[in-house]
Amino acid sequence: MGALVWLLIPLVAAVGAGLWGSWANRTRKVRGDGPELDGYARFREAMEKSTSGT
Repeated sequence: MGALVWLLIPLVAAVGAGLWGSWANRTRKVRGDGPELDGYARFREAMEKSTSGT
């Protein structure tokens, strides 16, 4: 019986991780990558504008 308890621990952890992963990913489908890509575009523009002194 003790061995079954030890086998249930990873099973419960895997189910919990799957539930948490689906909950954490719930807003990513709606939001998309728009804000991240806009921020990266602004970063690239800023890097292109900077002049090197050497």
